[in-house]
Amino acid sequence: MVSASTLVVFSVAALVLVVVPGPNNLYITARGIAQGRAAAVASAVGVETGTLLHIAAAAAGLSYLIARSAAAFTAVKWAGALYLVYLGIRTLASGDGAAARAAATQPLRKVFLEGVIVNVLNPKVILFFLAFLPQFVDPAAGSPALQIVVLGLTLLMFGIAADMVYALGAGTLSGLLRRRHRALRYVSGCVYLGLGVATALAGSGARSR
Repeated sequence: MVSASTLVVFSVAALVLVVVPGPNNLYITARGIAQGRAAAVASAVGVETGTLLHIAAAAAGLSYLIARSAAAFTAVKWAGALYLVYLGIRTLASGDGAAARAAATQPLRKVFLEGVIVNVLNPKVILFFLAFLPQFVDPAAGSPALQIVVLGLTLLMFGIAADMVYALGAGTLSGLLRRRHRALRYVSGCVYLGLGVATALAGSGARSR
């Protein structure tokens, strides 16, 4: 099992990583601004469900295989980038007016699934589980897969807390700006497009070294 000292050091590092705004936090914020607090919370739960899938994949060695295969890594990267760009274009093209706002309001189940997809297709998360988490795994301490699960769940707890802060904050901001529909639409759409570009560029330097 993971030693207490290793778990403490990992927890501090993980806390720092989840507090700093990243693609998942910005996605949750954009969804909350566009649709309100309930949608932001649903997207946060979806994102962390995606983290659970990454933990399972890392424990099974799938993340390693994807990151070591140029074709598989590129496919995941571009799928994630294109999906985020699609969300951005859809948001920007939704138009103004009550009908457009109603069309832009997604059922919470769909918002949840979007959060899962955004996180699962995020190559930065795959690289995190390969470059950062393994540094805290000690083969002499027992099953590496079990250690990955313990560390991954620790990260998940911090991630849920941070995501909920972003979700509730974005939901509040949405309420304050509810009358500025055009501004909300442009902010959300541009965030999605920016995340798509960031995802497309993710991992280029790491794979070239």
